[in-house]
Amino acid sequence: MRHTVSEITLSNGGKGLLIHVPNASVMTFDINFRAGEFLVKPEKWEVPHLMEHVVLGANELIPKAMDFQAELERNGAYSNASTSVYDINYEAECADFEWDRVFDLLSVAITRPLFLEEEFKAEYGNVQEEMAARANNHFRSLSLAMRKELGLLVKTDSERLKLMHNVTIDDIREHYKRTHTAKNMRFVIAGDISARRRDHLQNVLNIIELPKSGQRFMLPHELPKRLDQATYIRNKSVDNLYFYIDTFMKRRLSDSETDSLNLINTMLTDTLYSKILGTARERGLVYGMSSGVSQTRDVSNWWFGAQVSDKNAPALMNIIYAELAKVMDGAIAEEDIAAAKQYSLGRFQRSAQTVSGTAAGYSGRYFFDDVIDDYYNIPARIEAVTKETIVDIVRQMFSDNLWGFGVLGNCGQPFSEQLRAQVASLWESTAKQVK
Repeated sequence: MRHTVSEITLSNGGKGLLIHVPNASVMTFDINFRAGEFLVKPEKWEVPHLMEHVVLGANELIPKAMDFQAELERNGAYSNASTSVYDINYEAECADFEWDRVFDLLSVAITRPLFLEEEFKAEYGNVQEEMAARANNHFRSLSLAMRKELGLLVKTDSERLKLMHNVTIDDIREHYKRTHTAKNMRFVIAGDISARRRDHLQNVLNIIELPKSGQRFMLPHELPKRLDQATYIRNKSVDNLYFYIDTFMKRRLSDSETDSLNLINTMLTDTLYSKILGTARERGLVYGMSSGVSQTRDVSNWWFGAQVSDKNAPALMNIIYAELAKVMDGAIAEEDIAAAKQYSLGRFQRSAQTVSGTAAGYSGRYFFDDVIDDYYNIPARIEAVTKETIVDIVRQMFSDNLWGFGVLGNCGQPFSEQLRAQVASLWESTAKQVK
């Protein structure tokens, strides 16, 4: 969608983006606080998550959670909140004709929550159910277990369930007071933001009822360690196996490196004709496979994962090894790079069809490190990727020899080690080459 972006810094210390999408029929609001689990003691891990569940509840304007939700959503509006290790995000989307009403309600909820004991008890039970349901996600269970062994800031869902009893309503009030300050706030608001609306939004945000003291908390330092054996989680109820491969580089990616890694990621697993997934599908080895790129404050991560039968897993590992080795050897066809660029461009254009999709294109990076991506330059960035930039960053992602391999299933530790051994030389040989 055609749009313009402006950053505003508030008099109270907060800041954010206003994204003007002319003639949009909806408005979206995303408000972020650096308030995740890394800011609490390990035994109090669930404080941020439980707090998130009660903030958009009873408040000084509407002192009952169900009544507040009914009022906010009565014209079809949507609201939600989410917690991660780093952040808490509050979001709402509504029809254009009621943008001011919904924004005012969201602001009241965030700034004037009551934190009622009875609602805390109810949400305590809801969070228990949520965590129990998450434990049924085998990919999630494996990922959390691996990241815990890698030394990253994480707790498994079973650990979190056991820690919940340590959390009191006073813990939530204290964490809210510490983290929900104007200086710790970031926001992305998108829609048909005319000059009058812009002034109204800025005025409301300037006087929002949050303390002017406080700070924007820095992201934590995290440096993973290499896992010298496979992480194996036995689950007798799983007929096949789930696996993840994680490789890390001891620094953040530049934008051009991110573009190159994302493009080769597309070439390897994103489509049914991709080099790894497409080849495996052609041989009847696996139904689906995923991979992705992520970053923390200190490191960059590239991961691969799939669900596969025990009998097909070795053949799939051979394909993964062979295709990654080809990339590191520079055996990439220019026509494949061109095709991946066209696919990536089309996917980018589809992602920007809605107001919320456009806002999401900015919010992730902005909330992470206050960087405003040049959205209109992304097609040029995709086009700028070359074979050389791809080969270089892929080699670097393996050169630190910092990685982990994990399996969840009923195949046993020895079989997991066998699968790990099939791909291990990718790191060992690359580390020697780069040095």
